[in-house]
Amino acid sequence: MTTTFLRRILTAAAATGGAAVLILTAAAGASAHVGVTPDKTAANSYALLTFGIPHGCGESGTTKVAITLPAELNDAQPTVNPNWTVEKVTEQLAEPKKLADGTSITKRTSQIVYTAKDPLEHELRDALVLSVKLPDAAGSTLYFPTLQSCETGQTDWSEIAKDGQDPHSLKAPAPSITITEAASADGHGAAASTAQTTEAPATEQAAAVTDNGADARSWAGLAAGLGGLALGGVAFARSGSKRRQESAT
Repeated sequence: MTTTFLRRILTAAAATGGAAVLILTAAAGASAHVGVTPDKTAANSYALLTFGIPHGCGESGTTKVAITLPAELNDAQPTVNPNWTVEKVTEQLAEPKKLADGTSITKRTSQIVYTAKDPLEHELRDALVLSVKLPDAAGSTLYFPTLQSCETGQTDWSEIAKDGQDPHSLKAPAPSITITEAASADGHGAAASTAQTTEAPATEQAAAVTDNGADARSWAGLAAGLGGLALGGVAFARSGSKRRQESAT
């Protein structure tokens, strides 16, 4: 093997390793957002909202997650998670708020705060679940600004895309869901809501509700990229071998 050929092989290997690092970095970034996944989105329905908590402060463990409820919600019931303690934060309303049943309230739950019993390590994920009554506001988007505090630093997931802005360009988007039409008596509305949720989610929901799809695309891109680079290396090695054989003859 000539020195020139060896140098070419090492260069190709370095390029393969560098590309792999870049692809892995992209995959890790795609899964770093706090997102929320609803089990249903129909107006006036009770929904379970699952907040996925990934690393948000580099390699520092997560110690607290404060989820702010949008003004459209009056309360939320947090699901017990053995890894966290949880508390509700209430706020006094500027004026009484009349409910659909005719009653009025003067306070509402403004935040749900989860505190980790032990810091959530940066390489691990967890899920925090809230039960809420969705408002009668089909077509509207509800945002849940979430402050993720860590042993060192914090990340405020509260950015909301402005008109015309690509939600994917946000560095720390607020988790969000989009309300769909209420279920009708014959169930047609529920079917339509399911179809909208699974087949044509709103842009904001696609960007912030879940990152599973982004993970899948990132790892698929990683596999395809490494496969292509490997094939290129094999072809390069074969061409070098062929050239040596021709020189020998």
